[in-house]
Amino acid sequence: MRMRLALCASVAALSVCAGTVTAVAAPDGGGAAGARPVPAGGASPSAGVDPGALRSAVDGVHQAGIPGVFAEVRDGDRVWRGASGVADLRTGRPVTADMRQRVGSVTKTFTAAAIMQQAERGRIRLDAPIGGYLPDLVPGERGRRITVRMLLNHTSGIPDYIPYVFPSIQGFPSLPDVSSKSLDDNRFKRFRPAELIALGLAAPPVGEPGAATGVYSNTNYALLGELLERVTGTPAEEYITRNVIRRAGLRHTAFPVGPHIKGPHSRMYEALWGVLDPPRDYSVYDMSWVMLGAGLVSTMEDLNRFYAKLLDGAIVGRESLAQMQRTIPVRALDGTTVHYGLGLHRVDVPGCGTFWGHDGTVWGAGTVSFTRADGGRQMSVAINLMRWAGPDAPATAGEHHPIDAALLTFQQQALCGEADADADADAVREPREH
Repeated sequence: MRMRLALCASVAALSVCAGTVTAVAAPDGGGAAGARPVPAGGASPSAGVDPGALRSAVDGVHQAGIPGVFAEVRDGDRVWRGASGVADLRTGRPVTADMRQRVGSVTKTFTAAAIMQQAERGRIRLDAPIGGYLPDLVPGERGRRITVRMLLNHTSGIPDYIPYVFPSIQGFPSLPDVSSKSLDDNRFKRFRPAELIALGLAAPPVGEPGAATGVYSNTNYALLGELLERVTGTPAEEYITRNVIRRAGLRHTAFPVGPHIKGPHSRMYEALWGVLDPPRDYSVYDMSWVMLGAGLVSTMEDLNRFYAKLLDGAIVGRESLAQMQRTIPVRALDGTTVHYGLGLHRVDVPGCGTFWGHDGTVWGAGTVSFTRADGGRQMSVAINLMRWAGPDAPATAGEHHPIDAALLTFQQQALCGEADADADADAVREPREH
């Protein structure tokens, strides 16, 4: 599999690909902010991290049209943190590498890890029917046929509820039929998990339970949140905070309480494929519509720490991790196919190795976090503009929008380093997977 990492709307939270809209012009005065190498623990410099190349690449993402981008790249004990652009288009406040971000579907790895912990304790059996745990939510034949594992790897056949929560975007790719009405209507709405699950179950199935190819669905992870609460007697967010977030030693990662983000963060600009021009800030938003699937707030440093701990066996046991890394083909909501395990996504980068992690988007924010299988190389990157390109943009003709190309250039440099960037240039010229 070639490297395909750029951001798209559907995997994190939505039902259509971020696709391709007119790029937002880079604001004046938004140059690099804080892009620098950081020796970890007094380590000597590593040839695997080129600060100049990374700084140039992160600046390229901003110059291509993203208002603000920030990232952390690790190679062994060598750490680079950088940022470019602005966190607020109105004031020109710069982004910084330590900012908090709504990380979207990266949350799914945290939820999956919590489920695996309960499986290790014998409270959850991965191949047991979900109806045995949640008979009120998934009754009848469906409850008997769909297992916990099928929810984790998206082979349940249950469709995503997102199109029914945000009906005003269902008209995509016909932009005259798309509006931000449902985004604005739901900004402060408090959803109950049961009503979201009911929307997904009421929609036509997208496949048979246990099919060889899965179909990505946020309904699956809403159900997993209810399962976690049922077996532990504790709200799922509270359990994950105590047993995953704190176990990993994360200091700036939390489920939000209410619509605001605590701590330093960027505004989050949503273009909605060009329907919103200029893009609208959705940084204040009640995330109850996707909490256990895409609700977490974190930093790039915390995400790298989390995936390093997970792959090192510090969050779940080695056997559980091996289960999480058993991948199958899963059809992302933009129609492409990815290698997906139990809350983990695998990407094989030619010449650089196999990487594990997840990506995610919510309204106005996108995040990608991947760690090499041996834990030696890591990249987490965040942007504060989403759905920047519409259906008539160059990518539909086999070309990348400038933002897509710039993101891929940064990701390649971050994951492979300068030594491999030229050799693997072709590996990043494929459509986005989510």
